[in-house]
Amino acid sequence: MAETEAAADGQEPAPCEEGSELAAVIGATVPTGFELAAAEEVQEKLGSASRISRDRGKIYFEVPAGSLPQVHRLRSVDNLFVVVQEFKDYQFKASKEDALKDLEELVKNLPWSSPLKVWELNNSLKKKKSKRKKPNVQPAASRETLREEGEEEGSDPKGTSGEEDSAHNSASVELTSDQDTGETKAAEAQNGEEKEGDPEQSDSKDELQEGSESVAKAGEAQPSEGGTKVLKFRVTCNRAGDKHSFTSNEAARDFGGAVQEHFQWKADMTDFDVEVLLNIHNNEVVVGIALTEESLHRRNITHFGPTTLRSTLAYGMLRLCDPQPTDIIVDPMCGTGAIPIEGATEWPSCYHIAGDNNPQAVKRAANNICSLLKRQESKESSSAPGIPLDIIQWDICNLPLRTGCVDIIVSDMPFGKRIGSKKKNWDLYPACLMEMGRICVPGTGRAVLLTQDKKCFAKALSRMGHIWRKGQTVWVNVGGLHAAVYLLRRTWEQAEERRSFW
Repeated sequence: MAETEAAADGQEPAPCEEGSELAAVIGATVPTGFELAAAEEVQEKLGSASRISRDRGKIYFEVPAGSLPQVHRLRSVDNLFVVVQEFKDYQFKASKEDALKDLEELVKNLPWSSPLKVWELNNSLKKKKSKRKKPNVQPAASRETLREEGEEEGSDPKGTSGEEDSAHNSASVELTSDQDTGETKAAEAQNGEEKEGDPEQSDSKDELQEGSESVAKAGEAQPSEGGTKVLKFRVTCNRAGDKHSFTSNEAARDFGGAVQEHFQWKADMTDFDVEVLLNIHNNEVVVGIALTEESLHRRNITHFGPTTLRSTLAYGMLRLCDPQPTDIIVDPMCGTGAIPIEGATEWPSCYHIAGDNNPQAVKRAANNICSLLKRQESKESSSAPGIPLDIIQWDICNLPLRTGCVDIIVSDMPFGKRIGSKKKNWDLYPACLMEMGRICVPGTGRAVLLTQDKKCFAKALSRMGHIWRKGQTVWVNVGGLHAAVYLLRRTWEQAEERRSFW
């Protein structure tokens, strides 16, 4: 894949018509740990090679702009943006003032024209698909509630770096609109998380942006008296690293001020047309324009529970076990049904069974299935064929399934934080692994299990070594918690022979 390099002359590419081969370098945020799975999906569905970023949770690939509808249908990506320019080794000045001044100067030399055309095409495609409604921008408190309901287990916000402004950033991850109100720059900055190591990518794009009526002159100044609509914009900065003299808030503020001066756009933190992204990871700098209104991981779930899993993470877990046609796939602790719903949507040639011991969870999962069926019917304007999925209330330690009848088990196990407890997990985990081993086909069966209680799981797995063999382990970040996804393979030994041991 051709990679975007820093252009010394700052020249913009020649304008392209919508019907011509306008190429776009797309950046995508994905669940950390599943970057390779996302790259494989892009190769399979779009025929494009991807580059995995050094900043975990991001991949980059190049596609014709006409392929944007297929890009939005990818199952493994959370958010999408078109890359304006990428700098592999950006040299920041030592002093804060000089470093921020360089970022301001950078705005005028960036090749904005083609990325803005891609952004315009992206908006026009969405308008053609359906008449666009006025965005219902939620207040910060409502968004925070939704975010907590939609996150798995972790009560902590996204991981922070512990730098001087980490507390400030932790409070602003939810995209509140009252940041930097006293700054002199007109382009108010909305800051993303400050992070180091391998934290999960921030959900700082989970707001709606209103499509532009006209961006024919998007790359030029657009004074309001000229009759052309003045675009409203916001700058979001995500910074990682401990060698920067500035905060993400300061970078977004000064960069946003330069963007406003360059385009004569109007800054608006909530009701904006364009979201400009400034991603800084050590010396790697990527400037982009957001293409998604809200994170794509919210696609299937309408009824949230305390530990609802992201659909993108569910897809990565399912893909890890390589489902084959006619496989029977079971999630014995389904919660709100994120995993089986994703499985039934993407692998309809398999049969999916979901269950939980909590009646409220079963009700939520059933409601999510009903919502999915209604959406399918409305899209097809006729009776939809349905989905190969059933939901049952049961006891995980005594499943009403015959021995050796299940090909794949995929489940998000209780972390012991919001659901259950760490103490209970010491009894629950080995009992679960034993019962899963009983229903799973010996020799060919496999299981993909997510847990943050890694110590307890390792101990339980060591006691179940006669039934399960550990294969691949994928380290992920779930709601600020470092968790692991384990791929287990079923041995040939009959599980019921040792059931009396428990």
